[in-house]
Amino acid sequence: MLNGLACRACGQSLENVFVDLGMSPLSNAYVRGDQLQQMEPFYPLKVYVCAHCFLVQLPAVATPEQIFTDYAYFSSFSDTWLQHAKSYCDQMVARFGFGASHQVIEVASNDGYLLQYFRDLGVPVLGIEPAANVARAAEERGVPTIVKFFGAQTADELNRIGKAADLLVGNNVLAHVPDINDFVEGIARTIKAGGICTLEFPHLFKMMERNEFDTIYHEHFSYLSLYTVEGLFASHNLTVFDVDELPTHGGSLRVYGRRADRDRPAVSKRVHDLRDREGNAGVDKLETYAGFADRVHSTKRRLLEFLIEAKNDGKRVVGYGAPAKGNTLLNYCGIRTDLIEFTVDRSPHKQGLFLPGTRIPIYAPERIFETRPDYVLVLPWNLKDEIVQQMHRVTEWGGKFVVPIPSLEVVA
Repeated sequence: MLNGLACRACGQSLENVFVDLGMSPLSNAYVRGDQLQQMEPFYPLKVYVCAHCFLVQLPAVATPEQIFTDYAYFSSFSDTWLQHAKSYCDQMVARFGFGASHQVIEVASNDGYLLQYFRDLGVPVLGIEPAANVARAAEERGVPTIVKFFGAQTADELNRIGKAADLLVGNNVLAHVPDINDFVEGIARTIKAGGICTLEFPHLFKMMERNEFDTIYHEHFSYLSLYTVEGLFASHNLTVFDVDELPTHGGSLRVYGRRADRDRPAVSKRVHDLRDREGNAGVDKLETYAGFADRVHSTKRRLLEFLIEAKNDGKRVVGYGAPAKGNTLLNYCGIRTDLIEFTVDRSPHKQGLFLPGTRIPIYAPERIFETRPDYVLVLPWNLKDEIVQQMHRVTEWGGKFVVPIPSLEVVA
């Protein structure tokens, strides 16, 4: 290994750079006011693609304990995400008949945003969540939650207390685990013989197609295609039997898995079709991954040009949202309070803090109505429609929304 790095999925040497976003702090390491005179650790945000299994990955420069033990992200502050979660629960009950005699377990269950809907439908639930502060919110919502990281050892502990899963749910967690083989092995050990799992994650090919480079940050260790996930599942005696293509997070996949020694549910036509489309797009060819970095550089230049021109024209620019992806964008572009005065966020857990690296202050959304800026930069661009609707009063004084990804767009 020339650089000493090995693929976290297959163990082969990592030699091929996918994109290099420079140095960046941990994306959810928000800064308190009493920390402003202290330095922050910055880590390389350099992403590789494995030439063997084609897993796109970020080397683990920080441990899960550093990132997730005290976590600032609470899922319930997005109406769009709550609606997505409720719709999912309704679909699973209707399709698979889950009820009072079944057990649903969610890994990385956050504040109970999803399991609350299964509970309301009369299905027994259990959350597994490593962040104690977030797990407390779930317990207060009436969702029983174990504070642990998930893997093979946790799976064995669940089995010992009789908590095997008829349905194991993992939304936006597969990309977040550095030991991805241990995690998938945990799934294989947790689901019952006739049980299933569903995992949602941003689709690598949508990220590339739509230039969504800001979804790269240190919490996201892996960037996944169906091709890679099928290979990963097979190595742990699991089979992907269905897949949904979702609009969430700029384009996600929901894969359905079962034990490989079962022949039901049968593998759907959707799996075969997506497998063919990924193959035709060159999922197993290194040259497919080249050129992404050039598009990233172009996006950076365009956003900086817009912000500099706006400031030179005497315009006021603020942000909306304090998401992890926004911190990647701002730090990579070198945007600080000279270009964006402040940002706002609905979550009270972020208000009063400062964005990592850029030190941009975070206020409640009302601050925008008080200051009446000319432009509002929408950092969680995947929630653009929800945010524009919530903040429609911005247009009353001629304010406009700016969406940076996939390409810069000004929305009146």
